[in-house]
Amino acid sequence: MTLYDRIRTRREQLNMSQEELAKRLGYKSRSTIAKIESGENDITQSKIVAFAKALGVKPGYLMGWEDVPEPTSSLSLTQQEETHIKKYRQLDADGKEEIDDIIDVKLAKLQRKAEEDVESLG
Repeated sequence: MTLYDRIRTRREQLNMSQEELAKRLGYKSRSTIAKIESGENDITQSKIVAFAKALGVKPGYLMGWEDVPEPTSSLSLTQQEETHIKKYRQLDADGKEEIDDIIDVKLAKLQRKAEEDVESLG
């Protein structure tokens, strides 16, 4: 299995679209990912590291040096998500509580909207 096959296979294991992977890596469109996965475009060593991070595996797995994709973490975060977490960690307890409350309110609104949409269909 080639580097490109391993990228595609791992992306599919994560149920991640080419578009989502492109966004995580800072590419403007999914076509770049499609070209990489097909072997049409080559990638640099630093990009291999970035792909591994985005796919939650070690670079050695993508290179074919390891047979099993040992996850580097249970979550694969976008750059924006990492930035939010870093900012959140800088807050004091009151600030964290306030952000948690905002998130809870937003999620409750989304849940209500989803329920309303289901009711309008039925």
